[in-house]
Amino acid sequence: MPAIYLNHVSVSARDLNESTRFYEDLLGMERIPTPNFGGNVQWLRVGSQQLHLAEREVPINNLNHFGVTVDDFPAVYRKAREMGIFNDRMQGYHLCELPDGKVQLYVQDPAGNTLEINHPDVATLPDEIRADITKLVDAFPQSDATLQARLYASPADAPAGGDS
Repeated sequence: MPAIYLNHVSVSARDLNESTRFYEDLLGMERIPTPNFGGNVQWLRVGSQQLHLAEREVPINNLNHFGVTVDDFPAVYRKAREMGIFNDRMQGYHLCELPDGKVQLYVQDPAGNTLEINHPDVATLPDEIRADITKLVDAFPQSDATLQARLYASPADAPAGGDS
């Protein structure tokens, strides 16, 4: 029986209040009622899905991450730059263009979790942001098969148009 829907992602938070404010401030996520699990946990609304934050002290692996698409990528990029949270450690760059023209921005939350922020069309971004992009095809050799990869599961999953 195949999975039909991704309901939520859960990440660790060293300081639950700090991490909750981070996701509210950077991405406009909304606190929602959360059951008592006997520890510090906060659920946040992300469209029709959820992000679950659980306060615990665990080592963070920079390669583990989750991706979100936002409605105003340039605003989130600028806020992340202002906050000094770009994450170059995951891949050696914090902003990349995929072979199909989609864009990924890597940032780090207060607990050290990596968050990938996605944008559907590099051509719609302002010059200042495009100047900061590493093209994946320049960083790593791509084969015919890898050039077929698509960030969004189907065209309907990608937001229409772009923002500026």
